[in-house]
Amino acid sequence: MKTKFYRKVLKNGMTVILEKRETSVVSVVFAVKCGGMNETVGEKGISHFVEHLLYKGTLTRNQQQIGLEIEKNGGVINGFTDEGLTAFWCKMPSNKLSLSLEVLGDMVTNPLFDQKEIDKERKVIFEEIKMYKDNPTHYAYHRLQGLMYEKPFGIPIIGSEETLNSISREKILSRFNETYSPKNMILCVVGDADFDYLCSFAEKNFKKRDAKVPSLKIKKKFQSKIETRKGVDQANILFAYPSPLAQDKKKYAAMVLNALMAEGMSSRLFNEIRTKRNLAYSVSGHYSIENEFSHTIIYVGAKKENIEGIKNIILEEFKKIPKELNEKELSQVKDQVIGNHKIFIEDSLNQMMKLLAHESEGNSKELYNFEKNIKAVKLEDVKDLAKIKKYSFFALVPE
Repeated sequence: MKTKFYRKVLKNGMTVILEKRETSVVSVVFAVKCGGMNETVGEKGISHFVEHLLYKGTLTRNQQQIGLEIEKNGGVINGFTDEGLTAFWCKMPSNKLSLSLEVLGDMVTNPLFDQKEIDKERKVIFEEIKMYKDNPTHYAYHRLQGLMYEKPFGIPIIGSEETLNSISREKILSRFNETYSPKNMILCVVGDADFDYLCSFAEKNFKKRDAKVPSLKIKKKFQSKIETRKGVDQANILFAYPSPLAQDKKKYAAMVLNALMAEGMSSRLFNEIRTKRNLAYSVSGHYSIENEFSHTIIYVGAKKENIEGIKNIILEEFKKIPKELNEKELSQVKDQVIGNHKIFIEDSLNQMMKLLAHESEGNSKELYNFEKNIKAVKLEDVKDLAKIKKYSFFALVPE
């Protein structure tokens, strides 16, 4: 597939990115560089709350019209709140690009923040909190965060009923006005689009103004906890260890190490825990690598009596890497990482999210060096990262 990359910072401060593809679909996102990591303890959940409210209506569209204009034209619309980003995206037929820009642009510039809708949506998020708590795996990940980082970062992005009840319309308006400025925004598009048109739209519809994003220090900690619960049949086991930050080239070694240990049926932990010992069905790993924080998490679903055994297996398998890993195995894992990346970014939405993440880290164009950077990973760097000195551990187990 032929692609071309464009990037420009406009006079109003907005960053516009395009990967032009000659395809019949286009993925579009407006993102604000503010999320969970920019919140104090008392306001935890405000970024996610604002995200929800932007779908509740604008000066010219009500909630139903927002959905109808996208979906009845063959598109999909959604959003997300992350630690450093709040984003609003849609995937559309290419000939509906202008509509997607108009709807999303309207949402992020003209929200109503109607008091009745705020009160109603607060109750919706309460149900979302309950949903995550009822899902053992989601709950385990939320609890693990509190064992890896001090508050407020250690608190889940969604917040709590207590914090959400304290967030008034005035606080919502203040956070929106401070952070939803073009200076603090990214427009990213992947698909059949004209770059000059994107820039023109962004310049015309977003007025220049200052942005104020709170910055809070993130403090690590390393704790372990086992928690029991009625009504679950399987232990959800999470093992987390620190990784290099996004600006560190050794982050690519961390990606390779994660694939070696816990990505797919050929990974060392899958082979040891499931294939050889039949201790679990699910064994997986994933990483979160940002400018301010970075970690890798291993997940295993197993019987509660096997928790300590599985934890010891994980530690022992990491200890083997400095002694056993050779250039041949490393080369195979690099090929795996590169191949999986190519498959993933074949979807325009996935590529859009990757570009957005890289831009939030400071350089979206660096994504196009991914294969080169993985190939450049050194054996000794992977071995060094496998020498885990500190970790966090959480298990949610049947009572």
